[in-house]
Amino acid sequence: QVQLVESGGGLVQAGGSLRLSCAASGSIFKPSVMGWHRQAPGKQRELVAGITTGGSTNYADSVKGRFTISSDNAKNTVALQMNSLKPEDTAVYYCSVRILGLDYWGKGTLVTVAS
Repeated sequence: QVQLVESGGGLVQAGGSLRLSCAASGSIFKPSVMGWHRQAPGKQRELVAGITTGGSTNYADSVKGRFTISSDNAKNTVALQMNSLKPEDTAVYYCSVRILGLDYWGKGTLVTVAS
């Protein structure tokens, strides 16, 4: 099976930065995209950023210009560099990978941005 483990979450002041990392292991066969979603209290999970095996990226409008997604296909890892953090970025961030049309999810890492 596929396992995903996130790391790098924590508490940061508004305007600060954090870098999230995710390592995938197991049956990583022909992944097409890796990405990050987040879920804030009382809200639905939303896409933050995604990256294909070819290197194409997409971002939620709310994070464009502040967040950068990157990946290492050989290592099956994906990272999210978060700069200029805002209190509204507070959420649990989840790593995901799509393999043969199926999505796999990590358990999440909490990011808290203080005002």
